[in-house]
Amino acid sequence: MRTEKTPKFIAYRPTRLTLAETRRRAEDFFALMDGRRSVRHFRDEPIADEVIDNLVLAASTAPSGAHKQPWTFCVVKDPATKSAIRAAAEEEEKENYNGRMPPEWLEELAPLGTDWRKEFLEVAPCLIVVFKRAYEPMPDGGKRKNYYVEESVGIACGFLLAAARNAGLVTLTHTPSPMNFLAHTLQRPENERPFLLIPIGYPVAGCEVPDLQRKPLEEVLVRY
Repeated sequence: MRTEKTPKFIAYRPTRLTLAETRRRAEDFFALMDGRRSVRHFRDEPIADEVIDNLVLAASTAPSGAHKQPWTFCVVKDPATKSAIRAAAEEEEKENYNGRMPPEWLEELAPLGTDWRKEFLEVAPCLIVVFKRAYEPMPDGGKRKNYYVEESVGIACGFLLAAARNAGLVTLTHTPSPMNFLAHTLQRPENERPFLLIPIGYPVAGCEVPDLQRKPLEEVLVRY
């Protein structure tokens, strides 16, 4: 029996591609994404609001548990707010690099040349701070639980990174830990928890990134 909460169903008729076109698109998309790198050196060139809007819309097409869409994307361009985020992030990262991180983690990071300094948080023209929504507040003061929040928001972030790459932009996934300062700085409500901080923009001229190798297909694919 249908109720008011039962969604309306509509016909879904995606375009059926030829096998050749399917192969071509799969190859082209892999080639595009294989060129993705995490970048820490940004130009301060601004990004149009409509570009960011469409990236967030693309991210919001991600599947989510019970279609709860438990995410909020906070777009930060204001210089003072970026500066405040950098100051708080660096305070946490100093603690991480000087005692919180176990030795084996520091050893893994050493070849990448990272440290507690996070100037990219001010230089990048835009920061996208992704929050996960643990629950939805109800008008009567109650709470409605969201489902598979971590998985849903993680997939949405993946969509966002892919959309940025497709638009010719570069990104960095930054996770200063703990990240509670982001909720305080951006004055987010109690039901939202920081999930990921993503600087986004264009790379500086002559930008260099570590020469990393991805695992080959035979190490990540198992056929049954």
